[in-house]
Amino acid sequence: GDAAGQALPVESRPFTSYGSALHIALPQAPRAGQLLTLLIDYEAGEGPGVCWLSPEQTAGKQKPYMYTQGQAVLNRSFFPCFDTPSAKFTYSATVKVPEGFTAVMSAMSWEKQKDNTFVFKMSQPIPSYLIALVVGDIVSADVGPRSRVWAEPCLIEAAKKEYDGVIEEFLVVGEKLFGPYVWGRYDILFMPPSFPFGGMENPCLTFVTPCLLAGDRSLVDVIIHEISHSWFGNLVTNATWGEFWLNEGFTMYAQRRISTEVYGLPYTCLEAATGRALLRQHMDATGEDHPLNKLRVVIEPGFFLFLGVNPDDTYNETPYEKGYCFVSYLAHLVGNQSKFDAFLQAYVNRFKFQSITADDTLEFFLEYFPELKEKGVDSIPGFEFDRWLNTPGWPPYLPDLSPGQQLMKPADELAELWAADGLNMEAIEAVDITGWRTYQLVYFLDQVLQKSPLPEGNVKRLSKMYPKISKAQNAELRLRWCQIVLKNNLEAEFSKVKDFLHSQGKQKYTLPLYRAMWGGSETTRALAMETFSATAPQLHVNVQNYVKKILGLGGAE
Repeated sequence: GDAAGQALPVESRPFTSYGSALHIALPQAPRAGQLLTLLIDYEAGEGPGVCWLSPEQTAGKQKPYMYTQGQAVLNRSFFPCFDTPSAKFTYSATVKVPEGFTAVMSAMSWEKQKDNTFVFKMSQPIPSYLIALVVGDIVSADVGPRSRVWAEPCLIEAAKKEYDGVIEEFLVVGEKLFGPYVWGRYDILFMPPSFPFGGMENPCLTFVTPCLLAGDRSLVDVIIHEISHSWFGNLVTNATWGEFWLNEGFTMYAQRRISTEVYGLPYTCLEAATGRALLRQHMDATGEDHPLNKLRVVIEPGFFLFLGVNPDDTYNETPYEKGYCFVSYLAHLVGNQSKFDAFLQAYVNRFKFQSITADDTLEFFLEYFPELKEKGVDSIPGFEFDRWLNTPGWPPYLPDLSPGQQLMKPADELAELWAADGLNMEAIEAVDITGWRTYQLVYFLDQVLQKSPLPEGNVKRLSKMYPKISKAQNAELRLRWCQIVLKNNLEAEFSKVKDFLHSQGKQKYTLPLYRAMWGGSETTRALAMETFSATAPQLHVNVQNYVKKILGLGGAE
């Protein structure tokens, strides 16, 4: 606020292909601990971190919308910053927007002033990638004592109905396991359908895909992952993107701990089995010894591409699922769940508001359990901590998921029955799937898809028998049902594929369906072209380019 400052010479120097460095010359060398106030006048908005949506890319289709996406190194195109997770800071912002629009940010306090100006304050230190802004035609509704949902007016009722009361339940379990929730509020913002990701854990305000509005609360557990980041990632943060598993591996472990408390062990093991299958697919596709398939990735400038600089670049399961296996291995070494839970709470307390390396984590683990340190658990042949971090490949240790068998076995058996040449309807009708939760149905459909194409007429029969599946509003079920329809060339239900692709633009759902259509018959190829030309304007530009590449329309690499 002191305009009497002095102008300083600045220059912009090349840094990497995804950003330049701003060099500022100070009049004299500052002392350690001295407070400097620097005023930088800048203009932004063209870069990859700021997304401008036209009205047709929103749910309401009436007004434009903008949002920012900082992870991993995109916020440098939104404001000048130390754009590394190793630096943490508080922030405040004053945002003026046109009449009829509302601004929200990842901040602890939010205040509307006159002239449609909003003032935000984040009083806890966070890394640059967690600062986020949205401006759009959005409204909110309370769903708990410290939670509200934000969405476009046409989605707010659905959002309130789906999330009323559930967020608080997850937060309370999280606090019991990992210690106090320090961010004040936990709000959820349902993004427009073109948002290409599942969720982004911006503090106080998680961004999520509207695909989570299944209408029957069947996907609320996805939010547990983002809630778990409140401790792992947002509070204790990886100091470099090369050790991203410190954010995601611990978050997967925390998510599954909360899920076990809320939904029980069998269901959580079933969900973890679908995660392991994704890791298997990823490692089969890249080759196990690919350098990305280790937990400590050496980052050269430009190597960031693999760590989420462009959402359309290699999305990688390793830090999530192999990271989860390593944290599970540490728990296995301890051999007692409540002791390991206590360790996690001590870990969060020790490193809160800091950015740390894997060495910090593992040193603290051995310090906390001196009896394990004495036994030399960090160098057990085949399971050395160094091997976990620095050797690519399949995890040396896999947690036991056998409690999930009681849910998998009936799903496996039912899939077998449907894949048979002559359908044994008596045996099929004896299986009641009305009580199956989402991941059990997903697991069943994955088995059916693996066995497809099924004998003539079977899929048509299956569709008629289980409207709960073939007419589902749940995106995870819709994706798999559409894949089954395409793989079995069931033309009568091609319209469902078209409807699903018209309804959302999430990368994880959109690309597999275009790949399936393009790999199918003349009819499915025509369906792909027709659907894409109708929906392209509502897709995120990265997703558009990806689909173009699949359809041979010369999209970006």
